[in-house]
Amino acid sequence: MTTQITAEPDGEIGVGAEVLLEIFTTAAKIKQYDDTYRASMSAGKVSGMYYSARGQELIPSAINAVIGADDYVLTMYRGVHDQIAKGVPLPTLTAEFFGKASGSCKGKGGPMHLTDVSSGLIVTTGVVGSQIPIAVGVGLSAQMRGTGQVAVVSFGDGAANIGAFHEALNLASLWNLPVVFVCQNNLYSEYTPFADGTSIDQIAKRGASYSMRSIHVDGNDAEAMYRAARVAVDAARAGEGPTLIEAVTYRFNGHMIGDSMEYMPKEELAAAIEADPVLRLRASLIASGQVSEAEIVEIEQRLQAEIDEAFEFAIAAPFPDVAELTTDVYGTENR
Repeated sequence: MTTQITAEPDGEIGVGAEVLLEIFTTAAKIKQYDDTYRASMSAGKVSGMYYSARGQELIPSAINAVIGADDYVLTMYRGVHDQIAKGVPLPTLTAEFFGKASGSCKGKGGPMHLTDVSSGLIVTTGVVGSQIPIAVGVGLSAQMRGTGQVAVVSFGDGAANIGAFHEALNLASLWNLPVVFVCQNNLYSEYTPFADGTSIDQIAKRGASYSMRSIHVDGNDAEAMYRAARVAVDAARAGEGPTLIEAVTYRFNGHMIGDSMEYMPKEELAAAIEADPVLRLRASLIASGQVSEAEIVEIEQRLQAEIDEAFEFAIAAPFPDVAELTTDVYGTENR
């Protein structure tokens, strides 16, 4: 296995107009969902914890264009973009965020522990980086069963500094597991700038320590991100072991709703928003003549109607009955 860091897989992997439109549609769905969620919170329609992933939409959208419905995704509390891209139904996703009984975990998981196994969204964890070693177990299961399935695990740059990250990469490489480690490096670990908390300039460099294929890529470039995902997933499915992808991106909002964001330079934030990856891909598709603006608007309107319907469903849904308080807590309980 090569240990060389690849800046970006070469252009031999074609990215056709149909694929780019698929990536845009998924990314637009994530963006509009996030916009709707934050607007609903500002209007006092919903409350609770929410971790916006605005700015990071293209990473899971490109991965989703490569993986299959029966492949696995694991993510963290800032994982709404991963959950939507993997295909968790919006009504049950939203109801779970709201703590409603109609949610994918009966309202008991919330944004920190949202799971929808039927969609392949195996687990969302609330402890930074704890999903990384779980992905190794998921990959081992797929390998032992010989299913050809791939486990994709997303995490932030802060999670790459915990011990479990290194343990997971070591074991995945040692056992040649079908796992794709995706570090969504948004340059901030909660409130700490990347350079103030990480001793190297690229997380991808750590893959070499574990004889692992490593890719450092612009996560806001749809074509580059698709090629990186294609290389990693194809290798995993072919029995060529894990890959570490460092996808560089930027989050448009603070660590959580209500964050004053004083630690993010205003000029840096403004430049990132000005280069919004979703709007940039939208403009590129129209400029290339691959799709008209009217067709794009039709897609966006359809997505917004789906999102509005999901919010209406979730707001109207009941909260869990108090009798549910101790069920699904440990094993099977009969009351």
